[in-house]
Amino acid sequence: MNNKVKDVREHFAKIEKVKVEALKKTEEMRRSAEQDIMKLERDNAKSDLVSDTKRALVSDIATLKKEIEDRTVELRTRISGTVIPS
Repeated sequence: MNNKVKDVREHFAKIEKVKVEALKKTEEMRRSAEQDIMKLERDNAKSDLVSDTKRALVSDIATLKKEIEDRTVELRTRISGTVIPS
């Protein structure tokens, strides 16, 4: 019985390690997406586009930011959702 408990705890420790790595990867993806969006914003500000087009791009960029935040929160929630018994 003691060996089974030990094995189960080891498996859960492995799960925790995978969760930590997944959370790190999620943060890396979020940061990368935010950097890409910041580049889009800079490019849009420097562009010679008409003001209506620039406003449309600003709106689209705001939508992208919100979607990235929503998906990041969803991923964190799903990854963190695994319950580890004591």
